[in-house]
Amino acid sequence: MTGYTLIPKLILGNKTYSSWSLRGWLPVRQAGLDVTEVVIPLRRPETRAEILKHSPTGKVPTLIADDEPIWDSLAIAETLAERFPDKGLWPAGARARQVARSVTAEMHSGFPALRRDLPMDLGRHHPGHRIGAETQADIGRICDIWRDCRANFGGGGDFLFGDFCIADAFYAPVVTRFRTYDVTLDAVCEAYCAAVTAHPWMQEWSAAAAEEPWVIDFD
Repeated sequence: MTGYTLIPKLILGNKTYSSWSLRGWLPVRQAGLDVTEVVIPLRRPETRAEILKHSPTGKVPTLIADDEPIWDSLAIAETLAERFPDKGLWPAGARARQVARSVTAEMHSGFPALRRDLPMDLGRHHPGHRIGAETQADIGRICDIWRDCRANFGGGGDFLFGDFCIADAFYAPVVTRFRTYDVTLDAVCEAYCAAVTAHPWMQEWSAAAAEEPWVIDFD
């Protein structure tokens, strides 16, 4: 059962590189939504035109549900949480839900140095990559968020609010970045990264990424 009249389509970029696509895909998996995936390779001359066939922004991800586009990963996540309230996409407690929304929004709009200097790349390992002061400050703030959420709300499981939720989906690409660039972490953050990496949905995404033929070289 999809919850929609038509089988939805999920428009994604390369799974190896597209952090925003991963943020949209994980809530779709948690909602148990049956979708047809359309992967459009990024950073090609035709990329924007191909995405514009599905999304008014020319960006991924976009969920096409009953022929209506839902663009932006956070809009997709919120729509699915509303449509499938029994799937636990947000934490059950009001206080936990408030904090989860706050840290998700902070990830959605912040950390520009991290995004710039440590691009998501599941196909390579870059030990010894130089991390500048601005990026290190972003890493420090992210680790503060993870430690606080784990301490205050994570007692019921291995994730930020115990069970996997939208907040974990939004930080999952950061986990991959920390692995790719060998970012040194404390025990709490390392355990969290291990839990995210081992999650079956992350394993599924990584396996699909490994099968992709496209390669992007970052400066």
